[in-house]
Amino acid sequence: MSIESIVAEIDAEIARLTQVRTLLASTGKVSAKLAAPKTRKKRVLSPEARKRIADAQKKRWAAVRAKARKSA
Repeated sequence: MSIESIVAEIDAEIARLTQVRTLLASTGKVSAKLAAPKTRKKRVLSPEARKRIADAQKKRWAAVRAKARKSA
């Protein structure tokens, strides 16, 4: 990227931020829709999936312990 294109992108971003600042300053407060963080739906794992994950983790830890016993 050339310096000119970087400067142009920075100028464009400054213009966008200035516009947003002006908009926010004119309203006096941030609307609840803008301020509220998006809540994510809680993801639920099936019992089978939890078991697969637990078994895989146990297998990983067993490998770590076996390697530690070998080197000790």
